[in-house]
Amino acid sequence: MEFFNSALGKNITFVRPAYFKIAGFIGIPNMNYYYIFLFFVFFISVLGNTAVMTVIYLDHNLRTAKYVAVFNLAFVYLLGNTALVPKVIDTFLFNHYYISYNECLTYFFFCYMCLSMQALNLVALCYDRLVAIMFPLHYQVTVTPKIMLSIILAFWLFVIIAVSTAAGLLTRLSFCNSVVINSYFCDHGQIFGIACNDYSPSYIFSDVLIAIILWIPLIIVISSYVCICFALFKVSTIQEGVKAFKTC
Repeated sequence: MEFFNSALGKNITFVRPAYFKIAGFIGIPNMNYYYIFLFFVFFISVLGNTAVMTVIYLDHNLRTAKYVAVFNLAFVYLLGNTALVPKVIDTFLFNHYYISYNECLTYFFFCYMCLSMQALNLVALCYDRLVAIMFPLHYQVTVTPKIMLSIILAFWLFVIIAVSTAAGLLTRLSFCNSVVINSYFCDHGQIFGIACNDYSPSYIFSDVLIAIILWIPLIIVISSYVCICFALFKVSTIQEGVKAFKTC
């Protein structure tokens, strides 16, 4: 165990384990077939997202606000899959269940950063489609590539700060008994759940993040599609309505 003093002026000692054990898929029969399947899905995902990014980058006709968000979404999927899938295969297929403390926090950071950014990126795409259908005359002014890039960068900044704060709260936990994480990666809830001191700050912060990154984007996306559907009902012809809906 490693001990350190807090940076808040008090000599508080936290107990950090040398490693965690990721045990989410241990003991499940015939899982090797799943890992092989997962590898092929990962390979196809890498090729697909790389192709999307390459086409958007090379085709100047796609330098629009919508494709700024699409490019970022492909990048986030590529980064998230690269951070998660190879490690899952290495952990359970080759029985490397133990992961060092610092490596686990790094693993947690990249996985949650990408998962959070995927949800917020859908909000950016939702904004693009909502303005395009409901306010088409204002689209060229209110949804420019620079504005979309600013939205994406703001989301990135928020996600990095939020996940870094969550990781920082985890470093203030002590692990005296169990070091077993019953998940397939370094899951936030599983980590603070096995701490032996007060983990209420991490628990509260996780609930806040779930609301901001999961529920609020979900409500925004659903609400936008409700508004889009109402707007499409006002379209004069069915063909025009179908054409507008296809853009979503």
